[in-house]
Amino acid sequence: MGRGFFLTFEGLDGSGKTTQMRKLAAWLENRRHRITVTRQPGGTRIGDRIRQLLLDSRTENLSARAELGLMFSDRAQAIAEVIAPALEAGKVVLCDRYTDSTEAYQGGGRQLGSDVVLNLHNVMCGGLQPDLTILLIPDFDASLRRARRRNDRMQKSGTDENRFERENEDFYRRVYEKYREIAARDHLRVVTIEGEAPIEEIHQRIVKLVEERLER
Repeated sequence: MGRGFFLTFEGLDGSGKTTQMRKLAAWLENRRHRITVTRQPGGTRIGDRIRQLLLDSRTENLSARAELGLMFSDRAQAIAEVIAPALEAGKVVLCDRYTDSTEAYQGGGRQLGSDVVLNLHNVMCGGLQPDLTILLIPDFDASLRRARRRNDRMQKSGTDENRFERENEDFYRRVYEKYREIAARDHLRVVTIEGEAPIEEIHQRIVKLVEERLER
């Protein structure tokens, strides 16, 4: 059986990537594709514990390098337990965030730089790269407003994943610019969808793109 297809979704919180991944998953299932859907951090029992530590706003004084190490510990576990087995079984793997997020948030936002992230990726992930990355870049201010509203709702319901949303605008500008840098560098793998558009319109653009890549 041939290797499956590895597709990741990237973007700032509030970009709509999780919604678009769910819609694509439903579309693929309707066409009888065998799929695995996961997220980072999280997606495994160990990863969910790491996610809680990383995203909980009560986590204090976590150094940037410790945060980076936790992100890659989660990723290495997800590859071993979920992603690699699914690809070996010939499935389409959809993942909400991957190493591009770490390069954007820790490399850009935390100002650790790209080199340390990419070196760790080679060591911890065996260099495993997605076949296709869809990067959603809507309006910057609108994206942040949506993310903060969503996390306020989650916090009221008892789920606190608000730690990154407490960062200032300068942090998110660095993340935003690093995503653009990644897209320019890896333009064959990363396809950017920019601007504000209806959810269904963006979905149809993604479907067309994925159809073309899967046919190859």
